[in-house]
Amino acid sequence: MYSLIVFFPFIGFISGSLFGLFFGFGTCIITTFLIFCTFLMSLKLFFSVVINNGVYKLHFFNWFSNDILNIDWVLNLDSLTSVMLIVVTFISFLVHFYSIEYMGHDPHQPRFMSYLSLFTFFMIILVTGNNLLQMFVGWEGVGLASYLLINFWFTRIQANKAAIKAMLVNRIGDFFLLLGIFAIYLLFESIDYDILLSQVVLITTYKISIGSVKFFFIDFICFCLFFGAMGKSAQFGLHTWLPDAMEGPTPVSALIHAATMVTAGIFLIARTSFLFEFSPLVLNFITVIGALTAFFAATTGVFQNDMKKVIAYSTCSQLGYMTFACGLSGYDVGIFHLSNHAFFKALLFLAAGSIIHAVSDEQDMRNMGGLKKVLPLSYSAVLVGSLALTGFPFLTGFFSKDFILEIAYSKYTFVGHFAYYLGILAAFCTSFYSTRLLYLVFLSNSNGNKNVLLNASESSFFIKAPLIILSFLSIIIGYVSYDIFVGFGTDFWGSAIFILPQNYSSTDIEFLPIFFKILPFFISLFGIFFAFYLYYKNFRLYFAIKKSSIYLFVYTFFNKKWFIDRIYNQILVQNFLKFAYKYTYQNVDRGFLEIFGPMGLLVLIKKFFFSIKFFQNGLTYSYLSLMLIFLIFIVFICLNINIINIFLIVLPFIILDYDN
Repeated sequence: MYSLIVFFPFIGFISGSLFGLFFGFGTCIITTFLIFCTFLMSLKLFFSVVINNGVYKLHFFNWFSNDILNIDWVLNLDSLTSVMLIVVTFISFLVHFYSIEYMGHDPHQPRFMSYLSLFTFFMIILVTGNNLLQMFVGWEGVGLASYLLINFWFTRIQANKAAIKAMLVNRIGDFFLLLGIFAIYLLFESIDYDILLSQVVLITTYKISIGSVKFFFIDFICFCLFFGAMGKSAQFGLHTWLPDAMEGPTPVSALIHAATMVTAGIFLIARTSFLFEFSPLVLNFITVIGALTAFFAATTGVFQNDMKKVIAYSTCSQLGYMTFACGLSGYDVGIFHLSNHAFFKALLFLAAGSIIHAVSDEQDMRNMGGLKKVLPLSYSAVLVGSLALTGFPFLTGFFSKDFILEIAYSKYTFVGHFAYYLGILAAFCTSFYSTRLLYLVFLSNSNGNKNVLLNASESSFFIKAPLIILSFLSIIIGYVSYDIFVGFGTDFWGSAIFILPQNYSSTDIEFLPIFFKILPFFISLFGIFFAFYLYYKNFRLYFAIKKSSIYLFVYTFFNKKWFIDRIYNQILVQNFLKFAYKYTYQNVDRGFLEIFGPMGLLVLIKKFFFSIKFFQNGLTYSYLSLMLIFLIFIVFICLNINIINIFLIVLPFIILDYDN
């Protein structure tokens, strides 16, 4: 029965892509119902894993087999997979349900619903894979589905650019992931998770050399795997595609940011934790990159004006938290924050879609305001989601976000404290831009069009119901799941997540000074009050700050995303294109390849036929002589006669012909 978890979303995709023209609106009902059935089976699997504390292996078929590699298509259903399935299928169901109304005006709604089901299908393939190659099929599939969904409105040039950018940036990470898979096979002669887990202890001392530099093979493998995760989970350096992905419809943003695509990298690190645990160098690198991502995205989000981009940068920041939690060997806490984050981030995006829908597709927060009384449900949803995002006490984000920061400080290492303090700064920025969003959209005086504001209203049941459900879960889900996922002494994860005893830090958290436990809360609270003070109580101070030249520089720097996109486009990409044109195109394509390729062959043939044209002299005996020569040549070739003898026989005929 659990195998239907995979097949139901695929059937939904087929119903929309092949028969959407005939089913029409029925495609929405079919795809949504099938995803709901998938969620129910995922829920049953979750409780079965919790109660029985077991692992299920469902063998489908032998994918391919040869002398050196045997790959079976097997579903690996353990505690980690069951958690991911709950998150993916539940959020996907709500997004499908929400899209019935949100995309109802679009003539291509069946195609959109089928793409959502395809996205869900590939994400399920990714999380249920029993080996790295099976996982890679889902990995590439979610990349394809994201391209189709971001570029759904394909007549918009910005959507085209965003989809291509997402695809190309992810290809960089995918290249390194493939390299890591090849290296794993070279070292282990297998890519099955169970075999890798049983053999990893035996190869931790293996080294490779590049020139005179030697390093551990396990470090190389883990670096490649993490670079792959950096692309999918939008870590610092390969993050540039994520904000631009907002060009797609809002339900797409909710699905990408909450349950699919960006969570794939965190899942990969957790699934291969048995490799990363034996590579302290890579773990430190992961921690640093995650902390930088959290800080970078949070500071950038403060100065964004597009509502969806503010929420997108908050996703990037929270992914940084999850990443450096994994770098500190807190894989269970990282997955815990991933599952919590899925609910309130889906809530924020779907609420943003409801607001945008109500104000005639306006996304600039500076052109909104005064919507608290007009859109009370959306205001309540954004308020709950924002408080959960900031880690307000006893809401969902509080239980996992503060836990991550406590792990960082309890390591008592330079890297751990580096992550802790950058995480606190990111928490301040998160509270600030969440409060700023609430104020500019709902609490300030209206800056929008009067007619738009007068006609704004809440949407139908299809949009309201997901907001109500997610609001409720964003309040309680962290408290309910805390003891199961990361409670002291819990054995929920079993063998799905591997942590070396010396890296386990949950015990050390119990003895952490109370000051460092409550500091993140007070920093977040300060961010809320500081934003409220600037925007509401003392706007003149804020206006005076905005007029200063220093603020102009700061605003430009952070609003332009630290100029990283400009560095990529103007320094790296442009210089690469110039180099490619000057050397590769002019000297290789138009030079070497043309000389020895089609142009050179054409010139050679022309010269050859020009040199033999004198044989066309119109004399019959000359043609007969040539025919005789070639006939003799062919006969002697067939009789294996020496080339020299052939030349001696033919030579008199040539001389006689020239004498005539």
